[in-house]
Amino acid sequence: MILQKHKLVIIGMGNVGSAVLVQAVAQELAAEIVCIDINKKKAHGEALDMTHATPAACSPNITIRSGGFEECKNADVIICAGGPSIMPDEKLDRLILAERNIKVIGEIMQEVTAYTRDAIFIMITNPLDITTYLAATRFDYAPGKLMGTGTTLETLRLKRIIANNYNINAKDVQGFMLGEHGNTAFPAWSTVSIGGIRLPDLDKYYHHQMPFNKAKTADLVVQTAYDVLKSKGWTNTGIAMGACYLAKSVFFNARCITPVSAPLNGEYGLSDVALSLPSIIGENGVEQRLAIQMPEEEIEALYKSSNSIKEVLKANNLI
Repeated sequence: MILQKHKLVIIGMGNVGSAVLVQAVAQELAAEIVCIDINKKKAHGEALDMTHATPAACSPNITIRSGGFEECKNADVIICAGGPSIMPDEKLDRLILAERNIKVIGEIMQEVTAYTRDAIFIMITNPLDITTYLAATRFDYAPGKLMGTGTTLETLRLKRIIANNYNINAKDVQGFMLGEHGNTAFPAWSTVSIGGIRLPDLDKYYHHQMPFNKAKTADLVVQTAYDVLKSKGWTNTGIAMGACYLAKSVFFNARCITPVSAPLNGEYGLSDVALSLPSIIGENGVEQRLAIQMPEEEIEALYKSSNSIKEVLKANNLI
C-alpha cells in the first residue's frame, strides 16, 4: 500500500523506460507517474496503455499520464532512460554510445534543471558511468542526489549465477560487482558469502553443480548481458527492476546497500571519474559511499575500471 503520495517521472519511453513503468506500477512505487519522451505520442501511448491496466483487481489505482519536462518540478524521483541503446550488430561495448548519449543527456539535464535539482535522479542511460559523471558534475546537482544504477544489475546477475550453482535462494547470496557498468566490471570476491559462509568454503557446505570457478563466473556475469541483447534485441527487464529497487529505497528511506555509480572524491585515491562502490541508498539518495577494505587484486581491478572510464571522459572533453 502507498503510504505517501509520491511522484515518479520516467524520462525515455523506449524498451527500458516502458519496462520501468511496468515495474513501478507493479511495485506500487508512487501514487503519480509521468512519462516523458521526445516522441510525445509514444509517451502518451505507454501511459494510456498502462492506465488501462489499473482497473484490474491486482493493480493499484495509480495516476499515470504523459507530459513535458515541467512535470519534473515537483517530482520526488526521476528515472532517466533517454537516448539510444547498443544494438545487437554493434561492437559489444557500452562505451561506444558515449558520443551519442553525451549530447542527449546534456539536453535532458538542461530541461530537468530548469525545473528542479531537488528530485533524486537515477540514471540508466549508457554508457552509464559517463552519463552519470556528466549529469552529476556539470549541472549543479547536489552530491548524492544524482546516481547511476551502476553495477546494481551486474550484482543481481552475479547473485543469480552463484545461486544457480548451489541451488539456493539468490536473495541469500551476499556480494558485489563493482567498477564500471560494462566490460571492466569485476566481482569483489572478498564480499561474497552465502548464509555467513565465505566464498572459499562454499563448496564444502553446499551441494553444487560444479566446483566454483572465479574466472568463469566473472566472465559469465559480463557476457550474460550481451547474451540477452543478442537473443531479444535489447536488455530491459533486469535494469528496470534495479532502477525501481533504488527508487523504492528512496521513497521508503529503506537505506539498502547496493553498488551505484557516482563521482569519486578520493576514495581509493581516485577522482575525476564515476564508478560503482557499495552505497547506502535512502530518502536523500546516496546517503553514504562505502570504501570497503579490499585485497590488492580487487583494488587493481577498480583502477582498471577507472582508467577505462577516464579514457572515454577525456576523449569527450569531460575531464
